[in-house]
Amino acid sequence: MKKAKPIMVQGTMSNVGKSLLCAALCRIFRQDGHRVAPFKSQNMALNSYITDEGLEMGRAQVVQAEAAGVRPSVLMNPILLKPTTDVGSQVIVNGEVRGNMRAVDYFKYKKELIPDIMRAYDALARDNDIVVIEGAGSPAEINLKADDIVNMGLARMVSSPVLLVGDIDRGGVFAQLYGTLALLEPEERRMVKATVINKFRGDASILAPGLDQLFDLVKIPCAGVVPYTRVDIDDEDSLSERLTAGERKEIDIAVISLPRISNFTDFSPLSRFSPVSLRYVRNVPELGEPDMIIIPGTKSTLSDLKWMRQNGLEARILKAASLGVPVMGICGGLQMLGRKLSDPANAEGGGEMAGMGLLPIDTVFSKEKTRSQTAGEFSGLGGIFSCLNGLAFSGYEIHMGQSGSAAPVIQSGNVYGSYIHGLFDENGVAEAVVSALFERRGMTFSPDKSFDVHAYRESQYDKLAETVRSALDMELVYKILEEGI
Repeated sequence: MKKAKPIMVQGTMSNVGKSLLCAALCRIFRQDGHRVAPFKSQNMALNSYITDEGLEMGRAQVVQAEAAGVRPSVLMNPILLKPTTDVGSQVIVNGEVRGNMRAVDYFKYKKELIPDIMRAYDALARDNDIVVIEGAGSPAEINLKADDIVNMGLARMVSSPVLLVGDIDRGGVFAQLYGTLALLEPEERRMVKATVINKFRGDASILAPGLDQLFDLVKIPCAGVVPYTRVDIDDEDSLSERLTAGERKEIDIAVISLPRISNFTDFSPLSRFSPVSLRYVRNVPELGEPDMIIIPGTKSTLSDLKWMRQNGLEARILKAASLGVPVMGICGGLQMLGRKLSDPANAEGGGEMAGMGLLPIDTVFSKEKTRSQTAGEFSGLGGIFSCLNGLAFSGYEIHMGQSGSAAPVIQSGNVYGSYIHGLFDENGVAEAVVSALFERRGMTFSPDKSFDVHAYRESQYDKLAETVRSALDMELVYKILEEGI
């Protein structure tokens, strides 16, 4: 039986750009006529997605699937860890919640998940020509290597060659690459077939002496130096540069950067307009006086509401709402805006807490998670965002609490809330929101009426692929694919 050829992208640390490089390779291989699928055995992220079947997976593999031109599937991410505390996570296997585990308990348990990983990988390998595999963190975490199921341990299980990526933007890239390789076992080092330097700014020729010396030291070729690339493609890492306060523009939208913020990419469409600033803020001085405030989703609604209460953000949001500033909550943000939050099932540690009192809802948490895709048209909205009525929306819901309303958007005056992730993604929705904010300021906004969200997203994947293709020695990459390990 024919089986796909794998290639794996590992990094010297978190946030070196593995996810986007995998997306680029998925698009390049697709452009070259191959059937390709992404794979990451274990992902730790609070940005997740619900598939057509109502199963939950990490958004990075959704992005990579889009780049590959295929439907997202939990086969591409069989294990998802969603941190609930500094020492524990919700464990999701094959799209279903297995429960919450402390890190120490999960490390003892995770080897039991190898059959699930291999079933998912083998299913993808049967139906594709190439599987692009993403590692996690660094393969040189020597305290974790014995039970590894996501870096070299996985590469060994599926017999995949490895590209090792270093991030020159954070400095010390040669030390990153050399140190990582030095900490690998000889068998693991032999699986690394090439290095890649990512996020370079400037003239790559100045790196030549260093690349030559690195090759002399490790006898592994460099497949390329990828320039720092600005593309409008969703990322999922908590280290994302999107999660910064940034500068204020003509229209200023502030997103509260909650400690356990989830699905922060929900708001990316609002950042595509040059006169609009979309800022992620963590305190009262950063908040300032924005034109709109968004409270995003969170994995820990009760504790994050308490955090806002303690640092003064809640009081400032209540004051802004009283002055007519539009406030919107998504998922956990919607729950916070209600009157009361109760956790009788101990889903979030138990207890009861008063909400912000801006929406006429009460939320009760349970152990059962709602996971569904949804679509429809906005209707019945008043106030500043009545302009949304008649526009289409689509997205998905992921939440542990129920708030007693089936309406896609709940409204009270200038305060709005929804359980739907991706609410701004459909054509015309983000433009309508921004236009309404301009109108409230007595200004006119004329968006490009021909803007097509799907076509724009495809153009960004093509731009990413073009940049990476021109930077990598693709002949070497294909040779690595053919020869394997």
